[in-house]
Amino acid sequence: MHSTELDHYFAQHREKHLAELKEFLAIASISSLSEHKEDMQKGADWLAQAMTKAGLENVKIDATAGHPVVYGDWLHAPGKPTILMYGHYDVQPVDPLHLWETAPFEATIRDEKIFARGASDDKGQVYMHVKAVEALLQQTGELPINIKFLIEGEEEIGSPNLDAYVEENKEALSADVIVISDTGMQGPGQPAVCYGLRGLAGIQVNIKGAKGDLHSGLYGGGVQNALHAIVELLASFRDKEGTIQVEGFYDNVRPLEEDERQAYAALDFDEEALKEELQVPALFGEKGFTHLERVWARPTLEINGVFGGFSGEGIKTVLPNEAGAKITCRLVPDQDPDEIVAKLKAHVEANKPEGVEVTVSEFDKGKPFITPYDHPAIQTAGASYEAVYNVPTAYVRGGGSIPIVAAFDEILGLPVVLMGFGLSTENFHAPNEHFHLENFDKGLRVIGNYYEQMAKFTLEELKK
Repeated sequence: MHSTELDHYFAQHREKHLAELKEFLAIASISSLSEHKEDMQKGADWLAQAMTKAGLENVKIDATAGHPVVYGDWLHAPGKPTILMYGHYDVQPVDPLHLWETAPFEATIRDEKIFARGASDDKGQVYMHVKAVEALLQQTGELPINIKFLIEGEEEIGSPNLDAYVEENKEALSADVIVISDTGMQGPGQPAVCYGLRGLAGIQVNIKGAKGDLHSGLYGGGVQNALHAIVELLASFRDKEGTIQVEGFYDNVRPLEEDERQAYAALDFDEEALKEELQVPALFGEKGFTHLERVWARPTLEINGVFGGFSGEGIKTVLPNEAGAKITCRLVPDQDPDEIVAKLKAHVEANKPEGVEVTVSEFDKGKPFITPYDHPAIQTAGASYEAVYNVPTAYVRGGGSIPIVAAFDEILGLPVVLMGFGLSTENFHAPNEHFHLENFDKGLRVIGNYYEQMAKFTLEELKK
């Protein structure tokens, strides 16, 4: 099929596609809030209907212990590669609501951007794959490859039930490559294929001192202050240059390859522009690494929140008896989240201040992931971007985490291609989330081209 035919189809149906996308975005499928359980089912129902209309077969909604999974396939290309396309239809909460310029579930188009919760993360990008399948089937009556869709409703809460679902349906989900469009481009007009993601490990530290808050005049200087204790403990995690002081934290960190460092340097990332954009006097991080190396290929330990004591208007002269902090670590290959949590706990035990009790609770975990960026499925994704955007594709790692990606790698043993179309400025997880329609339009063509180009590989060639 010639690209001009796809261009014509997408141009002819653009308004219809945008109207449909607005319907999808109108569903408040917030997975983290129990009051939206019915909306989650509505989101799954809408997606299943859209997949069926597009021409996918065996479309079904599978129940899990949480929100449902939507599956569909088209498997009539014998001898051709099979792509497992993963995405999610759940979205983040919309708070604070007053910062939205337009209602978060009433999609609005302005300045060639569509504004709504889920527009970029991830409904808009999932919808593009559905429409690419529809276009190819409408124009030719068949697909050049086999495809399976697995769209979940719990990605925004850490995919707690998807590992079990994938394990139970391992045979049905067998494929040659996994494609995920839940990442971003390097910048406007600059496509990027992501070949690695950082993992995640999180803990909460709670400190308990006296039986209750104490008068600072009667007890100050003689009893431990829980806030002083938490500050002392937190300060022990990193030195002033940002190097993590937890024993053994860096033991299994995979060093950057020299060709990766050269590839990142070739991107000519403007650190001065980033400082200006973020309105900070300086960037910060491990010595000896560039900003891109720090956020893509080095592990982190960050304090996400500290609580305790009095923070109201005026002053209250007390010794707080309780304090706490939330800490998350971004992990890189070959760090294991369980091992890192064990090391964090050991660090807390070794550095706990006197006069208080300290407890540690665990939070979400996700393993890091990496696929060699010279894999043919990844290089083909880059070529498809270039065919549409007419600029070289950047090959990057992502600083964030998609925990299910590592699970896919472990359970299914498949290469994962992260080909996203969002931009870092599109406010996903924040008020006024939006998606640039330029990347919606071009992304449809990239996906269609990718499906066609992948058909040229033998199954053996993809097992590299």
